[in-house]
Amino acid sequence: MPGLVRRPLVIWLLAALAVPVLLTAVLIPARAGTTEDDLRERTTAALKARGIETGSVDFDGRNARVSVPSGVDPAVVRDIVSGVDGVRSVELVNGQAAGATPTPAPTSSSTPAQSDVPAFEVGRTDRSIRVQAPVRSQAVKDAIAAEVEQVLGEGREYDDRTTIDAANGLAEASTVSALLRALAIGGGDASVRYDGETVTLSGQVPDQATKATIGRAAATAVPGAVIADELTLPAPPKSAVSEPCRTFPSRLAQFSRQYPINFLSGTSIVNDASKPAVLKAAAVLKSCTTVRVEVAGHTDDLGSPATSLPLSERRAAALKAELVRLGVGADRILAHGYGEAFPIASNATGAGRVANRRAEIRVVQGN
Repeated sequence: MPGLVRRPLVIWLLAALAVPVLLTAVLIPARAGTTEDDLRERTTAALKARGIETGSVDFDGRNARVSVPSGVDPAVVRDIVSGVDGVRSVELVNGQAAGATPTPAPTSSSTPAQSDVPAFEVGRTDRSIRVQAPVRSQAVKDAIAAEVEQVLGEGREYDDRTTIDAANGLAEASTVSALLRALAIGGGDASVRYDGETVTLSGQVPDQATKATIGRAAATAVPGAVIADELTLPAPPKSAVSEPCRTFPSRLAQFSRQYPINFLSGTSIVNDASKPAVLKAAAVLKSCTTVRVEVAGHTDDLGSPATSLPLSERRAAALKAELVRLGVGADRILAHGYGEAFPIASNATGAGRVANRRAEIRVVQGN
């Protein structure tokens, strides 16, 4: 009897262990099939979003096997598929006709070569943003249009010159998206043009920061290309001339006619009658601090030419020194002596000789 009791217990124990095993065997394939279908759908959608149509996306569990269409960079496909959540590994094969034996595709993840980027142009005017480029699919064309829509702003239209070239067009909108954002800043004409060898930046930008941003975006769009930066900045506005400076030349000329500065005979000492004129001269010069002037010293003809020239130079230097003492900047004043070469009155009379023993102040040309 004891043996009869124990045998059914063993049978029930074995049955309890077998049920989970059988359930696992049934459920795992079902779940795996569901996971593979989900990964296949999400991977295909990710590729289409980047403008890539592929005829074959297969999964063994979480391991992807993807056919690379002709003309599409395998590195781009690998990056897209690897970025799909849940994908463990990626095997790429060249896209071929149905029934052909696939050949493993290159798996390099290096940056596409410069020659893989077709010629294109992105530009702006006050009225439009322009994109002229071949693209590989309608999806890429639509993505570029969406990028433009974000940066157009009021008063601008999209000048769409994109064409679809499945073999040689831009593989994705990101090639030009950074350029669109950079070029949207500012007004007037500016463009980035790539001819297959050189990226040429031309037009006007509002500031140095925008110029640098466009340069970086161009270098990113076409890695390794020569960048010809012909962008220009606005000319700095001319500072407005103050009223005292605008009228300075005429006021100085009028002062010289009304207030002569004369010297004692044979000396560089201003005579008493002229001392008020020196004070007035300093006031006129300080009314506009940006204009340079010349102090010109002169003599009568009582001395010899050999002594007249040094005397005239001392007179010019003496007047400059006094003007500096009164607050006029020394770097604004040139002092020259001209001897007896330029009389303004006859040296035959005493009054004429007094008039010729003078110093004159005049604006230096080229201010």
